[in-house]
Amino acid sequence: MVRIKLIEKGIVALLLVTVFLCRSSVAFEKDLTVQTPDSRLGQFIEKKVTKWKNPLRTFIGGERIYSAVLVQNFYKARNYQPAWSRNGHLMQADSLIMAIEQAYGDGLTPDYYHLGPIKSLVDRAKKHVSAPIQIADLDMLLTDAFITLGCHLSGGCVDPVTIKSEWFAKRGEVDVSSVLEKAVRKRQIREALMRLRPEQGSYMRLRQALARYRALSSRGGWPLVAAGPLLKKDAASYRVAELRKRLAASDDLETDNPESGELFDEKLEQAVISFQKRHGLKADGVVGPATLSALNVPLKQRIRQMELNMERLRWILGNKEHRAIVVNIADFRLNVIENGKSVLSMKVVVGKPYLSTPVFTAKLSYLVINPSWNVPDSIARKEILKKVRKDPRYLSKENMEVLKGWGSREEKINPKTIDWSKIRPGTLPYRFRQRPGSLNALGRIKFMLPNKFNVYLHDTPARRLFSENVRTFSHGCTRIEKPVELAEYLLRDAGWTRKKILDSIAEGKKQKVPVPHPLNVNFLYLTAWVDQEGTLQFRNDIYGRDKRLDKALRRKPALH
Repeated sequence: MVRIKLIEKGIVALLLVTVFLCRSSVAFEKDLTVQTPDSRLGQFIEKKVTKWKNPLRTFIGGERIYSAVLVQNFYKARNYQPAWSRNGHLMQADSLIMAIEQAYGDGLTPDYYHLGPIKSLVDRAKKHVSAPIQIADLDMLLTDAFITLGCHLSGGCVDPVTIKSEWFAKRGEVDVSSVLEKAVRKRQIREALMRLRPEQGSYMRLRQALARYRALSSRGGWPLVAAGPLLKKDAASYRVAELRKRLAASDDLETDNPESGELFDEKLEQAVISFQKRHGLKADGVVGPATLSALNVPLKQRIRQMELNMERLRWILGNKEHRAIVVNIADFRLNVIENGKSVLSMKVVVGKPYLSTPVFTAKLSYLVINPSWNVPDSIARKEILKKVRKDPRYLSKENMEVLKGWGSREEKINPKTIDWSKIRPGTLPYRFRQRPGSLNALGRIKFMLPNKFNVYLHDTPARRLFSENVRTFSHGCTRIEKPVELAEYLLRDAGWTRKKILDSIAEGKKQKVPVPHPLNVNFLYLTAWVDQEGTLQFRNDIYGRDKRLDKALRRKPALH
């Protein structure tokens, strides 16, 4: 298994150096004399920022100011006095430069945060060749860099909604301007930015994995495995030797000498199974087309995949929750999380690629035992009507009824009185409802989390689908493998035992049951993460969302 090891050659030294620099940054950073009174710099700053009218067209020395409104408010609150110099001394610029450079470790682009111009202006200040206006410009660039980087570390670099990512999960909000004011006062610029990163272990684990893969890339990466027939236990060929080298490079295979061995032995088979598990593949120990394709994904692509998912984690990990349900769509899995650990896990079925399950957060407040299914209009027109025309007995076989109207105006229609051959999809005047029972598409339990997508969790009679490796079969809702277990967990403080739940199901009557302690259900889309055991996981981009996010991140940052 690939595990994130904190104690590795080079990394320990790096951590020690980082800690030393962190503790010593205030003591060792030399304040630079800029020989310009604060009041005069404040006049330059006020003159500039008060003229900013259009955030889209705000520049300093050719550098676009990304957080113009926040920068304006920041300086206004401090009466336009400089933040990065005091009594003629430039302070903490080097600490911010270090923090910007270290943002590369978070998958961010340091150049987006004025790194080059800031270094140039700081260098000029050190040589005492800066004009007062340049010192004022530097102050504003440093402020914009801190605020923009702080926003990106705490909430993400791009707006997930505007890139058409179907990501509507709630995002945490941080008052970065207040963080900067406090950091300036306490002289803890770098430390303050570090604290803006998501606190959850999942973020830091992926950050460490990213550093490890980048180090591997600098050493030449991993080799490819040549195309050919299936590779499995007892096979012998030069391709087996290539496989050994490839798995050893990614730490899936522990070996002292990856250069030797053309026999596919049991140890290699276990290494293949380990690789397959952490890539969401069928874990049979056989290198077929899917496994070979995953083995030959370029390291550069895996690194980018990790960077993209660090961005996704920044979108959501600002939300600190003691207890929640998390559905990773790309992993086809649901976990109930308590205090950062999974207490219940199960497989799920998600939407088809053209009916993809969105990413959002909603509160699970009640469940329905023995639900009926009101067939969505789109399914009724595109699917059910065709089946009824083909087989007049379809509705009775599926325990469905035909209705007109809703609520008090609802009217049941005898399907035998309808000439279905004359009904067209575009003018279907009826709707369909499937009665509770073993055939019901929602199974025996439906978990309700009101949301604009009308997406919820539910049981399913199609249990065979959970044995599939790629489970994209639904119309957008999420079918869950263990509905009774989830109901038992949610209702445990309301006197509902497993026996009571099963007895209620057996009665066959529709029953709405409130959840005593409602909790959020977070639908996520993560194609790379490090699990609680330290294993680096990758999944296929089933909806093509990685490509859209990659394109968005290659553009300049969004304005704040």
